Amino acid sequence: MMTADILGERARITPEKTALIYVPTGERFTYRQLNERAIRCARLWTDVCGLKKGDRVGILAYNSVEFLDAFFAAGKTGIILVPLNTKYTPNEIEYILRDSGTRALHYEEEFRENIGALRRMVRVRHWIAIGERLQPGHLSYQDCVAALSAADWRPAECHAEDTYCLLYTSGTTGRPKGVMTPHRMIAWNAYNTVVNWQLGEDDVSPVFTPLYHAGGLGVFLLPVLTAGGTVVLHRGFDATEVWQTMEKEKCTVALGVPTIWKLLAEAPEFEKVNLSHVRWFLSGGAPLPIPLLGAYQKRGVVFKQGYGSTEVGVNCFVMTAEESVAKAGSLGKPMMFTEARLADAEGREVAAGEFGELWLRGPHVCRGYWHDPEATAAALDKEGWFHTGDLAVCDEDGFYYIVGRTKDMFISGGSNVYPAEVEKELEQHSDIQEAAVIGVHHPTWGEVGVAFVVSRAGHSLTAEKLVEYLGNRLAKYKIPKEFFFVDSLPRNATGQVVKGKLREKYELVESADTRQG
Repeated sequence: MMTADILGERARITPEKTALIYVPTGERFTYRQLNERAIRCARLWTDVCGLKKGDRVGILAYNSVEFLDAFFAAGKTGIILVPLNTKYTPNEIEYILRDSGTRALHYEEEFRENIGALRRMVRVRHWIAIGERLQPGHLSYQDCVAALSAADWRPAECHAEDTYCLLYTSGTTGRPKGVMTPHRMIAWNAYNTVVNWQLGEDDVSPVFTPLYHAGGLGVFLLPVLTAGGTVVLHRGFDATEVWQTMEKEKCTVALGVPTIWKLLAEAPEFEKVNLSHVRWFLSGGAPLPIPLLGAYQKRGVVFKQGYGSTEVGVNCFVMTAEESVAKAGSLGKPMMFTEARLADAEGREVAAGEFGELWLRGPHVCRGYWHDPEATAAALDKEGWFHTGDLAVCDEDGFYYIVGRTKDMFISGGSNVYPAEVEKELEQHSDIQEAAVIGVHHPTWGEVGVAFVVSRAGHSLTAEKLVEYLGNRLAKYKIPKEFFFVDSLPRNATGQVVKGKLREKYELVESADTRQG
C-alpha cells in the first residue's frame, strides 16, 4: 500500500535527526518534533472540527512551520489539503473554496482583509487562525494544538489513489482547475527524485519558493525529508537572506525558477558567497536562459535544468553533472519508470530532431482535474499519457529540450514559428535582459511575430538594430515584425511569462492606433 505519510515513516527511522530549520525564528526541529506537530494538527481536524477522510481543508498562509503541519496532517488523515495562492484576490479564493467544497480554512492574520471579505462571500464551517483570531468564534490554531496530545495516534487507512491534495493551476486558460494529486503521486515523486538525483541524509536544501505551489512542495522539501536530510525553510524570497543562509547552513542543493536565479545572480552577495558546499543548483518552471546558466558555471556551480508541472509531478527528467555542461539547455533524460514521447498533431510519434508535443506517462502523473471530466479527458488519454502542451525535441542521444508551448506556436506564410527559438536568439544579445514573442494576426501572412523586449540598464535598442541582429541568425519569416520595449514582463508564481497579458497589451495598442487613425 503506497501512502504518503512520508514524515511519519522518516520520524520512525531517524527521529532525532534535524529535519527542519525555520529561518525567520532560527528554530530547529527534529523529525520526531515535526511529526508530533503534524499529529496534533491532524487531531485538530478530526477531534475538534469533526472532519473525516475525504473532507477538504484550505490554507492561506506564507511558508511556515504551521503550513507544514497542515500538509503532513493530510497524509495522516486522508483529509484533502487545498493550498491557496497568497496572491489571489478574495474573488479568486472564493471560487476555489466553492469548487473544492472546503469545510475548514487555516489563515494567517496578514490576510485579514481577504478573510473579512470571504466571510461575506462563502460559507466555511471552521475558520482556523494561525496567530491572531480575526473574528469571535474562530479557532486559534496555537491554542488548539497546545491542548492536544501526539500520543497513541493511529493514522487513517489511505490508499495509493486517494487524493492527498488539490493543487489549483494558475488558470491561464480560464478558471483555475484543481489537480487531483494522489498519495501515489506524492510518494513516487519523492522516492524517485531521491534515487535519480542521488539525494542523501547529508543534503541540506533551502526552500524559498511558495509552499502553495507544487514546486515548493516537490523540490526539494519532500525528497530531502524522504532521504533524511534537512530542509531550510524561508518565509519568502529575499536574495540577501537566501545567500547568507545558504552559506551559514552549508546548503547542498537548491531549486529556483529562472526569475529567482536571475535575482540571486544580480545580488551583491553573488560574487563573494562561499559555494564550496553546493553539489548543484536546479532551475525549473520555465526555460533557463543560457547566459544565466553561464553566470553560475563561472562560479564553479553545477547547474541543471529541470522539468515538471503540477499535473505530471515536478521532477520528470535527470542528468549528470557532466551532462549539464555538455548538454547545456537540456532537461536530460526521463527519470526511471518515466515514459516520454513526442507526438505530432495527429498523435504520431516524431523522429529524433523533430518538434513534437511532450507526452508523459508513469506513476508520477496526477488523476486528472477535480470535478472536470472534460478537461481530464482532454489532457489525460485512455492509455495514461498526459499531454503536457509543451513542444520539445529529443536529440540522437535521448536528451530532451523544451522549445515552447503548442499554443504559442504560430504559422507565418505557411511556416511554423516557435517563439522560444526567437526568444533564445534575442536573449543572446548583450543589451537584452529578457524577451518574449507572441504571434498576432496579419492580413497577408496569416500571423507574424511581435516581440516584447526588456533592455539592460543603461542600454538603448531600436527595432531596426534588432532586425539586423536577427537577420544573421534566423530565417526572415521568424523575425518579429514589431518590437515593444518594456520595463518588465508579466510572470506568474513559477516564473513563466504570462503571454495572455502581453497579447492584451498589444491589442490595447492596436485599438488606440486604430482610433487615432
